[in-house]
Amino acid sequence: MLRPRNAMDIPFSDPQALEAFARPFIAGKATPTTAAELMASRYVAYATGEVEYLITTHSPDTRHNIDRAATEQWSKQAEWQGLEIVRTEKGEAGDSTGEVEFIARYRRDGTDHVHHERSQFKRVDGKWFFVDGHHVGHAPIVRSGPKIGRNDPCPCGSGKKYKKCCGK
Repeated sequence: MLRPRNAMDIPFSDPQALEAFARPFIAGKATPTTAAELMASRYVAYATGEVEYLITTHSPDTRHNIDRAATEQWSKQAEWQGLEIVRTEKGEAGDSTGEVEFIARYRRDGTDHVHHERSQFKRVDGKWFFVDGHHVGHAPIVRSGPKIGRNDPCPCGSGKKYKKCCGK
């Protein structure tokens, strides 16, 4: 099988192709050469309940912090719907560290969810490991104009105070 040259070459849009791509990694027959490949294979491991792979690809420094039961529960209770790599920073074959920003979509208890994360990876003795991840939240809404006070004239031009017009 040809190895992807970068994250864009991983077959994210086709769930069967993504699983076929990741299976050799999960089965221990191949080793991810980039952080994005490890990220994709970890997503497939979540989707298929391969908790042992998730644990062994976690950094040995923090592996003891993993809650195996919670990981297994999340893996099994979610209906995994897709993975999108938003961006990568480093994480190529010659790098020792990398960051992968991704969005994983899943359904749980009849509700669709989006898990948006920036994950850090490191390479030790030629093998990539997941180190840590940080949830990416939505950017706060920033007002572009001045705040309208309750007693200010209404911006709609009615001549009334804001509180008696559009501010009701």
